[in-house]
Amino acid sequence: MRNRLNKASGRNDAWFAAASIAAIAGLGLCSEAKAQDVSANVALTSDYVFRGVSQTQEDPAISAGVDLTRNGFYAGGWASNVDFGDDTHAEVDLYAGYRPEVAGYDLDFGVIGYLYAGQPDGADYDYVELKAAASRAVGPATLGAAVYYSPDFFGASEDEASYAEINGAVSPAEKWTVSGAVGRQWVSSDLDYTTWNLGAAYQLTDTLAVDLRYHDTDQHDFGDLYGARAIATLKVTF
Repeated sequence: MRNRLNKASGRNDAWFAAASIAAIAGLGLCSEAKAQDVSANVALTSDYVFRGVSQTQEDPAISAGVDLTRNGFYAGGWASNVDFGDDTHAEVDLYAGYRPEVAGYDLDFGVIGYLYAGQPDGADYDYVELKAAASRAVGPATLGAAVYYSPDFFGASEDEASYAEINGAVSPAEKWTVSGAVGRQWVSSDLDYTTWNLGAAYQLTDTLAVDLRYHDTDQHDFGDLYGARAIATLKVTF
């Protein structure tokens, strides 16, 4: 959750997001000749939802990212347009970490920086999270769990925040993946809530996939952005 309780509806400005997307995609294309372990993606979604909460006032979003990996280490960047009802118009995430395999478990230890372009003076939206995650194949399914911690969460209130999630995915048929997650967000200012999602993805081609997903939270009284919603996402990976 990035708390949006006191934000009114506003006009969505995606110019900075478009520039960030072009730069990130360009980095991936330029790096492809120099490193074999590089991938990039571009996605169009009907609503950018983060931990059950709309980040675009329930409007569509376009995003792009690039990931570099080598010997278990990874680094990357991702950008999307956002709309918080003020002049903030883009989110840029930068992240790095290490993914070892231990006793059949795929582990992930990383750090993520969330940066926001156009934020009002004194808003202090930018923040950092630490991540620890694990997953394992169990028959035809993959089960996982993750924990995130931020010592100074989104906004000027200097809240500590933690988020914990369990998730799973299974492929019931060729080209199909069904997945879901349940998570709990804790914030020191008592804006806690539970969120969950369930959906299915279909691989249209080797690089193009469509995902249909339902999101909800247990705190609809926090506002419409915390309400139930179904979203569609079209994503290309190269």
